[in-house]
Amino acid sequence: MVKKNACIFISGNGTNLRSIILKSREYNFPANVRLVVSNRKKALGLNYAKKWSIPIFILKKNPISEIILLKTLKEKKIDIVILAGYMKILSKKFIRAFDKSIINIHPSLLPKYRGLNTFARVLRANEKKTGCTVHYVNEKLDEGKIILRKFFFIKKNDTINSLKTKTHNLEYRAYSEAIYKTLRGL
Repeated sequence: MVKKNACIFISGNGTNLRSIILKSREYNFPANVRLVVSNRKKALGLNYAKKWSIPIFILKKNPISEIILLKTLKEKKIDIVILAGYMKILSKKFIRAFDKSIINIHPSLLPKYRGLNTFARVLRANEKKTGCTVHYVNEKLDEGKIILRKFFFIKKNDTINSLKTKTHNLEYRAYSEAIYKTLRGL
């Protein structure tokens, strides 16, 4: 099996990054993680990249850094960009310039609860179920074409923290499935 080259963007702890790296070690998984990008040089998730000797790129707030990143993605022949807890909005210029797939995971059942603070909003609305959505990234926040959704039912005693934990556990499976589904089409 010829695997596609993936780049994963993170901002924090990198638990989805870890899950994807482990999955990429499996023979049948269609992607190899070739680069990890973060907007935070002290993001804890970068330790996973270091552990598995995956190159790291720190994206700074200036336009030149973005140009260098696009050049790096081209040099590394990156087929897909995977946003895994990346907490910055990609520029329209970047989205247009990277003419391949960019996918994101969001902790709600889109189109509901785009943006931040999803767990609190879900609880306030007394939703019966919640979950996560993997979607393509376009120029509008959390509005790209949906690849897949996974859900679970909310219990009466659920809190923001319990929803967060349940959603993260669901995300690990959902992202792997979505990556497989996306890369079959490339």
